[in-house]
Amino acid sequence: MKHKVTVDEWVKRFRAIGLDEAAMQHWHRLFEKENPEGHQSFLEWLGLPAEKITEIRQR
Repeated sequence: MKHKVTVDEWVKRFRAIGLDEAAMQHWHRLFEKENPEGHQSFLEWLGLPAEKITEIRQR
């Protein structure tokens, strides 16, 4: 059994519920604002490299 969800799988789920790129960016901004440590942890859980995490969190 796979232990992690990939970024592509996560994006597919977001798109399946109707989120476009702007809505996904809004979701990230809200997550970062309300729970920055949780957002960091989530991005790490997805297996993103540190540089990509920094880029996402700075948006």
